[in-house]
Amino acid sequence: MSSTIANTYAFAVSERRGLRAQIVVALLLMLGIGSYFWVSSRYPALLKKYHSGKTIHISGALSFDALMPADAKMPIPTRVVRTTINWMYTNRIGMTFGIFFGAALLTLLPLLPQRRFRSAAANTALGAVTGAPLGVCANCVAPIGRSLYQGGVAPSTVLATMISSPTLNVVVLAMAFTLFPLKIALVRLTVPFVLLALVPWLVPSTPSGVQTTQFLADAGWLRPTGSTLVTYLKNLVRLAATTVPLMIVAAVLGALVIEALPAQGLRTQVSIAGIVLVALAGTFLPVPMAFDIAAAFVLMARGVPTPYAVTLLCTLGAYSVYGALIIGRTISRRTALRVFGAVMLVGVAAGLGTALVQHAL
Repeated sequence: MSSTIANTYAFAVSERRGLRAQIVVALLLMLGIGSYFWVSSRYPALLKKYHSGKTIHISGALSFDALMPADAKMPIPTRVVRTTINWMYTNRIGMTFGIFFGAALLTLLPLLPQRRFRSAAANTALGAVTGAPLGVCANCVAPIGRSLYQGGVAPSTVLATMISSPTLNVVVLAMAFTLFPLKIALVRLTVPFVLLALVPWLVPSTPSGVQTTQFLADAGWLRPTGSTLVTYLKNLVRLAATTVPLMIVAAVLGALVIEALPAQGLRTQVSIAGIVLVALAGTFLPVPMAFDIAAAFVLMARGVPTPYAVTLLCTLGAYSVYGALIIGRTISRRTALRVFGAVMLVGVAAGLGTALVQHAL
């Protein structure tokens, strides 16, 4: 009997050590991928845009860079193809990070005993704090959101992360306060908090599907490290297989919408219908990080009425058709549509409020 108890205890200790080793390897993998992206790419790029100030410019219809310029005189199919390529070129680094980092999260989370709180408000706050420093747009954060959900994180945390990453980043907010009047910048700051407050009512209360991980009864490091890396590679392949095709679909749909819109459509007199249409387009279009700030500023400087610019400012970066496709595939289509409607309605409210203050309606 004593021998059996001793063997059981030894196995449990060995299993705990193996689990700790797996957690350490997965955590180092996640931090390594994140640190490389944030230090070498994302934050230097964001700070460069911030220091550009009012000289900031955009080269493509949906991207800062234009690998293949799309002229208005070109046929629409040609412009759509070029805009799609430009979008994918601009988002290549952020999307790569989102998939690699998401796979690391999906490797780590099933190893952790605690992944959610009982309170929806606490889960939402966790997502807001997690997402703000990520530094990825509404598109690139979508694979991360899918990984969080599959890793057992609460749906409200998933959605809050996807909202806060593109909208509450400190550099992006600093750009808003630098380029826009204080009242408009405060509206832009308020919008993500309104959306976060709505999160508990936008997501289902049912638990997310949790991926299981085999814990190794091994006191060493070699076997747990190898097992963790194999798990990571499997997660990476699965995540890429799901998200990359939808990314291409979103790029084509976004290019179709932006190229089909009339060039002078935003320079007309402000109307309620116009604000609704701008909010619809802004919520739908997939744009890179901080593009909402730059696009709204450039358009307003070119004579676009302020209510339309504010509507774009509050919708363009907060959500996208790609985020909707991923949420629809991961959580539910109803949740994807609810979030779409919430972002759009908040944008309409911001635009109508601006118009009423300016007596533009």
